[in-house]
Amino acid sequence: MDGSPPRVSLRIACIGAALLVSSPALWAGEEPAGRPNIVFILADDLGYGDLRCLNGESKIPTPNMDRLFAEGIHFTDAHSPSAVCTPTRYGLLTGRYAWRTQLKQGVLMGYDGPLIEPDRVTVASLLKESGYRTACIGKWHLGLGWATKDGAPRKWVGNDGSNTDFTMPIDGGPCDLGFDYFFGISASLDMAPYCYIENDRVTQIPSGQIDASKMPAYWRAGPIAPDFTHEDVLPALTQKALEWIDQAGTSESRRPFFLYLPLTAPHTPWLPVEEFRGSSEAGPYGDFTAQVDWTVGKVLKALDRNGLAASTLIIMTSDNGAYWSQRQIEQYDHRANHTFRGQKADIWEGGHRIPFIARWPGRIEPGAKCEDTICLVDLLATFAAIAGQVLPEGAGGDSYSILPRLLGDESPEPIREATVHHSISGVFAIRQGPWKLILGRGSGGFTQPKKIDPKEGEPIGQLYNLQDDPAETTNLYLQRPEVVERLTELLNKYREQGHSRQEVNNGIAD
Repeated sequence: MDGSPPRVSLRIACIGAALLVSSPALWAGEEPAGRPNIVFILADDLGYGDLRCLNGESKIPTPNMDRLFAEGIHFTDAHSPSAVCTPTRYGLLTGRYAWRTQLKQGVLMGYDGPLIEPDRVTVASLLKESGYRTACIGKWHLGLGWATKDGAPRKWVGNDGSNTDFTMPIDGGPCDLGFDYFFGISASLDMAPYCYIENDRVTQIPSGQIDASKMPAYWRAGPIAPDFTHEDVLPALTQKALEWIDQAGTSESRRPFFLYLPLTAPHTPWLPVEEFRGSSEAGPYGDFTAQVDWTVGKVLKALDRNGLAASTLIIMTSDNGAYWSQRQIEQYDHRANHTFRGQKADIWEGGHRIPFIARWPGRIEPGAKCEDTICLVDLLATFAAIAGQVLPEGAGGDSYSILPRLLGDESPEPIREATVHHSISGVFAIRQGPWKLILGRGSGGFTQPKKIDPKEGEPIGQLYNLQDDPAETTNLYLQRPEVVERLTELLNKYREQGHSRQEVNNGIAD
C-alpha cells in the first residue's frame, strides 16, 4: 500500500475454559471460515450521552451509530477500565488492568516506550494465531520503541524528539504485538510527533515544527511531517480502513479478519472538516462527533458493498467518557456524559461509563439490550471464545467473556464478579452489583474538586448505590461500613493476587 495517505475530501457525497468459551453446541461442526470477521471501532473521548439512540436530548446527529443500535445490542452498564486513553487501550488489548504495569497514573506521550510487554498475549496475537488477518488503523497511544540518534537505549522515559532518529525502524509497536498491518499515529492528535506511521516506519520524516503561536486549536509543540495536517487525520484513517476492508472483500482467502480501528476523535483538538462545521448544536466538539459518526457510516457501507456485513461482528464504543465540563453543558445544553457525574479522567461514572453497541447479523438479536456490568478488558476473553480458543496460562487475568450476553443469554448470574476502575491520578474504585466504592474523596480527575482531605468524622472515601443513585449524589460510606469493608477486601485481593477473574487456567496469572 502507498505509505502516504491521500488528502481526503468530504466535499464529495461519499468523499477457565467454561468461563471463556460459549456453549460447545454454538461452534460444533463449524469450520474456521464460519467464524465472524471482527471490526472494533474505538472512539476517543466519546460520551454515553452523545449518541441520539442513548440520549434523546443529544444535540448531535448520530444516524449511523443509531443504525447499529437498532440492528444490534447495546449495553447500558459498559465501562472502560480507566478514565483516560493509554491504560484503557492496554486493558482492552491485553485483558489486564494497566495499573498492574509501571503506569500507575496519567497517560503516555508520543515518544514514550512500549507499555505492552513483548511476550504479552494480545487480542491481535490470539486472533492471528487462530487464523485471522489482523490490522490496526488509527491512534496507538501505547508507546513505541523509537530509535535514537546517539544510540542510547529506547527507554520508557520519553523525550522531546530531538534525539529521535525518524529514519530507522520502530519496534515494540502493533506489528510486534500480533497485527499484520498498522497505519496510524503514535499517540493523541494533540501530541507530537505529528507524522503517520505505516507498519514500523514513518511515511515521511518530520522536518517541520509546529508554531505554537499559530495553532488554530490546542495541541503541543513538536516536529511535523510534510504529509501531516491535523484536520485530515480522521479522514485519512477512515480511507485507509475502507481500503483494507475492500482488500479483504476481494481476497480469495477465506480467512476471517480483525480490524481494530481506534479513532483520533472527538479527542481534542476539535477540528471537524468544513463539511461538518455547524452540523450539530454542540459546538466544535459536537461537529467533530458528527464526523466520527460519518466514519462509522463509511465502515458500514464498506462492509455492505463487499458482502461482508452478514459475516461480521462490529463493535462501536469509546475509550472513556467525554471531555465535557459543567461550563460546556450550560453553554450548549448538551450532556455528553448523559446524566452521569463527572467527565473524562474522573473516577465518577462520567469518566468511565461508555456507549457499547454490537451488531452480528443472525447471532445478535436486533434491538436487544443488556444491563449487565461489562468492561473493555473483557474483549480478550470474548474474542477467544468466538475463535474457539482457551487463553494461555497467565493471559487476560482480568478478562471475562461477554459472548453469552451478546448472544442473548439472560442468566441471573453476573458475567463479572466485580470491576475495578482507575482515574487519571490513580484513584481506585471497585464496583460490584449496585455498589461502587471509591478509595478517596473528589473526582480524582479533571472535575473540581479533584481531591478532598476529610476533616475528623468525615468519610475518607465514597460509596454509592448506583441502582438507586446513578448520579452519585449520596455518599453512603459511613452508613454502610460492612459494604465498605467487603469491597475493600475484594479490591485488595485483586491487587495482591495479580488477577481478578476467578479462574485463570489453573489459577495462574502474572
